[in-house]
Formats: sequence, C-alpha cells, structure tokens
Amino acid sequence: MIYLDNAATTMQKPPEVVDAVVRALTTMGNASRGASDASLAADRSDYACRQLLGRLFGCPAGRVCFCSNSTEALNTAIMGLVRPGDHVVATDLDHNSVLRPLYRLRDERGVQVDFAPADGRGRLDYRRFRRLVTPGTRMVVCTHASNVTGDLVDVPLVAQMAHDAGAIMVLDASQTAGSHDVNMERLGVDVLCFTGHKGLMGPQGTGGICVGPDILIEPLKVGGSGVQSFLQTQPPEYPTRLEAGTLNSHGIAGLGAAVGFVLRTGVDTIGRHEDQLARRFAEGVRGIDGVRLYGDLEQPGRSAIVSLNVRDYSSAEVSDALWNSYGIATRPGAHCAPRMHHALGTERQGVVRFSFGWYNTSKEVDAAVEAVAQLAS
Repeated sequence: MIYLDNAATTMQKPPEVVDAVVRALTTMGNASRGASDASLAADRSDYACRQLLGRLFGCPAGRVCFCSNSTEALNTAIMGLVRPGDHVVATDLDHNSVLRPLYRLRDERGVQVDFAPADGRGRLDYRRFRRLVTPGTRMVVCTHASNVTGDLVDVPLVAQMAHDAGAIMVLDASQTAGSHDVNMERLGVDVLCFTGHKGLMGPQGTGGICVGPDILIEPLKVGGSGVQSFLQTQPPEYPTRLEAGTLNSHGIAGLGAAVGFVLRTGVDTIGRHEDQLARRFAEGVRGIDGVRLYGDLEQPGRSAIVSLNVRDYSSAEVSDALWNSYGIATRPGAHCAPRMHHALGTERQGVVRFSFGWYNTSKEVDAAVEAVAQLAS
C-alpha cells in the first residue's frame, strides 16, 4: 500500500509511539485519582506530554488542556468564548469543526457570523477579511492551512486584524502542527486548537487546546476531575477547567512520544521533506491532459496537500480506482469543508486529495504520478 492520506490521519507512526502506548496500557492507572505508583505514572506521563506540547507551541505547560481531537478542542473554544449576540468572523477555508459550532451559535444564540471569502482558486481576500473584522468583534477563528488545497492563511496578518479590533484570535492547527511553525506568540494566537493523530504522528483520540494569557474559556463539559470534589462547579484553574472526566492517558503517552520525535527530528526538517514530496507530485501531474489541480501551488511553505480531479469523473470513482488498481490510498469527496468547495466550484465532483507525510518517499510519489497519468488516459 502507498498511503497518501496523511491529512486525514498519519497511519505510519514512529516506533516509540507504539511502544509508549503499549507500556502505558500495562503500567498506568488513572491520573489524579490516587497516590499509587500506577496513578502517579499516569500523572507524570500526562505532565511530560504537556511540557513537550508547550515547547512545540510556545505555551506554558499548565495551560495545555487535553481533548480527544481538534473537533472537541474547537467546539470547546468556540462555545466557551462566544456569548449571545456576539460577532464572529471565520473563513471559507474552514472545516465543519469550526462551521457547525458557529452555525449553532447563530441559530440558537443570535450570534452574528461572517465569513471571509475565498476566490475560485481557494485564496482568501484579505481586504474583504479586514472589512469584516470591526470594533466589537468577539472572535476571529480560522484554519492555519486548508485541508482541501493545503494553502496557508497569513495568520500573523489575521491575528493583527483581530487584535486591532479587540477580538480573540483562535487558530485551527489541524493541518500544520508538526510540520510548520505554530508558535503562539510569534503567530499572535490567543487560543490554539490541535489534534494529535495527523502531523504530530500520535494516536487517534488525542489533541487539545493551548490557552493564552487572560483568556477564560467556559468549560464545554463538567464532571469528575479528581480534585476539589466538593465544588459544585468545575475547578476554575487550567488545565482541569477544561478536562472533565478521565483523560486518555494511554493515548497521551503515545502523543508525548510522538511530539518528542517531532522535536528531535525538527519541525523544519519534517516540513521540508513533506513539501518536497508534494511539489514533486504536483509537478508530475500538472501537465497531464485531463487533470485539474486546485489551490495556489506556488505558495511558499504550504501544507503538503495536492488536490485534483480527472476529467469529469467523480472524485470517488478516481479514488476507488487508485486504491483498487494501484494500492494508493487517497481521500475523495468534500473533506468536511463545504464552503471551500463552493468557492472552488467542486460541490458535485468533490476532489481527490493526496496528502504526504514524513514516512512517504519519492518512489511512492512517482508511482502515484504514473497512476494518475494512466487513469487520465
């Protein structure tokens, strides 16, 4: 199998990730639920992972809060910061993990929601974006990179727009954590939401929120915390504030091992390798008759995603043929990003997404180029 669906999840993990999960399953109890060796082992592992994530994202370890994925993290941030009647600005590039919470707030709490538009190539119009962010805007939320095209958002520019208007800047780093610089201070981000199972190469069921100073998020969930049990409310301090219930310490152990691997290998090293593969593939398929590419493929430093269609075939047909005839795993369809597909004009056809990871090779890329050429002919 040639696995080119890393934007959905990285299937190939560093060996130490597997080892860490297996070891956790056989040695760890429940964090913050006792003083036994098993319970303390979970506490220590969880905290070690917070420290590593803090180094990666430029956030104090005590303000790294674990969630099960980016969807939970974004729901927590959006639902916990936006009040009835507030104004929020998002973008056409955003995933349903952003869109659906905002639509719910619009319909149920009277929140005003505007979207910065993308053009037919999926590029944001920053002039129109700036006009939407006005004094009194409560939040600006956007993805760091489109999960459809791989195009990056100019996050420092958007963060400056937000802060000039007194708004909170929330970033969805699902497609960039592990392969791009996602330092909160350098980017100007107040709240960072991430998942563990994509570029960070950790287990599924892991992710979290990094909360900047002076940001108070109302908990999405309340319940057991192992501490301050006589309080009738969720304990107010981070990270417990956003971590009701038993943590996925087994998965977090694997995430810690994965983040350690990323830090040792180097985010820049990983990013360059993935970018080289994506550009090699894009150049290989660019001139094939009947192949249409999407996004700004000349953008520097973009995420390692290349999306295409072959003639007028549905993306599902092409993706199925790639798998059944060539053993190449890709992702067809709408990718939970409906506004982006409206902008690209691909609502009915969808696109076939090729996404590249640390463990992919140039040989695999060349095989994928040849497969697309054969299908197109």
